[in-house]
Amino acid sequence: MIKTTVVERVLRKELIKANTVINDEVFDYLKRYNGPFCSALKENVVVSKQNLIPLCQDTGMLEFFVFLGHKVVLEEPVETILTRAVKETYVANCFRTSVVDDPIFQRKNTLDNTPAVVHVFHTQGNQMTVKFLVKGGGSENLTRLFMLSPTATVQEISDLVVEVVSAEGRKACPPLNVGIGLGGTADKALLLSRLALTKSFNERNSRHCYAHLEVELLRRINELHLGYQGLGCGLSAYSVHIEFFPTHIATLPVAISFDCYLSRRGVVEFVDNGSYDG
Repeated sequence: MIKTTVVERVLRKELIKANTVINDEVFDYLKRYNGPFCSALKENVVVSKQNLIPLCQDTGMLEFFVFLGHKVVLEEPVETILTRAVKETYVANCFRTSVVDDPIFQRKNTLDNTPAVVHVFHTQGNQMTVKFLVKGGGSENLTRLFMLSPTATVQEISDLVVEVVSAEGRKACPPLNVGIGLGGTADKALLLSRLALTKSFNERNSRHCYAHLEVELLRRINELHLGYQGLGCGLSAYSVHIEFFPTHIATLPVAISFDCYLSRRGVVEFVDNGSYDG
């Protein structure tokens, strides 16, 4: 059994870290940036880490991807555990709460940044891997879904992605992390595009053709010269990741998701050792 207290303790620590300590991969790029506002961006990193205050005022909405082994036993539903971890973290650390309980009528703030969005994938084994995104509103608003003709070419799909980034990428605080979901149904494609954002910048798709497309798209996006904060200097994107799934012969869903220059994400693993103390 994996204890609820263990999961919550680890998650609270990781959520604080994701919000206050810059991602190592992001920092490697930021250290080499010497364009507009470089001093302010770098100072923000130092101040946030020293004082455990958010890197960005938008402390996002939490999205979890749980890979749950079939031998894992939990004391409570995983969504209950993760949502409580978010609530305790955001309230205790006075992080901005950005979740409203109704999308169009009252829009009343829940005051604890919950509920979290939780996706569960059932896998083999006795491990539970939890990946998460701290998803700010700016990058979230750029999410796009296209239902293309099944005859659409790779070049047409590539052009579509670059067109979206060119038209609106500056609104999401670049450099961007770009996730693309291809195939499945409309909702599956969107989910895949989100999952793609959890990958390391240097990770490539296991299929050579998709890996090549990732590299080509990254090259084309960086040729747009969006730059840090959209000011035209430095990178436009850190990475592009593609996830794909079989689809219907009459459809070709293409989903695009984005993360801002902070790319706030994390991953933790838990092992069920088989013990149960009742």
